[in-house]
Amino acid sequence: MDNLKIAVIGSIGKWSTEALAQAIAKKAGTCLVVDMSQVVYDLSSASLRYQEQNLCEFDALVVKKLSSRHSSHSLDKLELLHIAEQAGVPIFNNSIHSLPLLNRLSCTLTLAKAGIPMPPTRITEDFAQALIAVEDFGCAVFKPLYSTKARGMTVISKKKEFYKIKQEIHAFQVANPVMYIQQKMQLGGQDLGLVFLAGQYLGCYARISKEGEWNTSTHNGGRYAAYQPSDEVIALAAKAQALFKLDFATVDIAETEAGAVVFEVSAFGGFKGAKEGIGIDVPQLYADYVVNTLLAKRQ
Repeated sequence: MDNLKIAVIGSIGKWSTEALAQAIAKKAGTCLVVDMSQVVYDLSSASLRYQEQNLCEFDALVVKKLSSRHSSHSLDKLELLHIAEQAGVPIFNNSIHSLPLLNRLSCTLTLAKAGIPMPPTRITEDFAQALIAVEDFGCAVFKPLYSTKARGMTVISKKKEFYKIKQEIHAFQVANPVMYIQQKMQLGGQDLGLVFLAGQYLGCYARISKEGEWNTSTHNGGRYAAYQPSDEVIALAAKAQALFKLDFATVDIAETEAGAVVFEVSAFGGFKGAKEGIGIDVPQLYADYVVNTLLAKRQ
């Protein structure tokens, strides 16, 4: 057992956070679970404190979840963690590399610049352009810039009466001034999550939608299942995640008649899908990677 002072940033009591912390504790001797809502940065002492412990004095911080709900506040929390990073504390995933993944727009722009195939997408604040997008796409998914598990997403079809389309766009825009609009793809009731650790492909699980649901999120009744993707899909996912230089990543992909498309890359998910879908113990593998990386740096 190696005596390393490591903390997991996550949600206390949640399975993925606790499983990761327990796996690290077995390897390192101890592991603290940190709720970022209780962290205090003291400018005068340049300390980042949680329960009287200075996170700037830890051997490493491992980020599982910044908050219970994905929001723009996550940016602020990542900025706080960067203080520890500047003090020399390794962070898995690196805070700068994780930054573009907090915002759906930033992630999309990075993927698009690299030529990663994605569903037809438009981003606008203009109400009239949003109407045009619905008309052009036929059926569009309006997505908040900050959300997970399909929370806050709205499906708007041009088959609806015009006044209803306007009402639904307006209702979405009230909460989301910058509208991220994506063509609704025919997914055949499933999409895929491909899991990577240190850039190495671990496996793939499918999210299968509940009957009657338009999305595959487990939050809306979806379930996980094993899936064997093609070499081309694995290569696409590998290219997408490599853009962000993450220690741990999942890539959400859909197989369509026009070919595979990437929805997003995530630095904060995938543990439960890998466990329930393909039987991979990501917390244990991640703990091994973190501890082995730290020990290698000491040599």
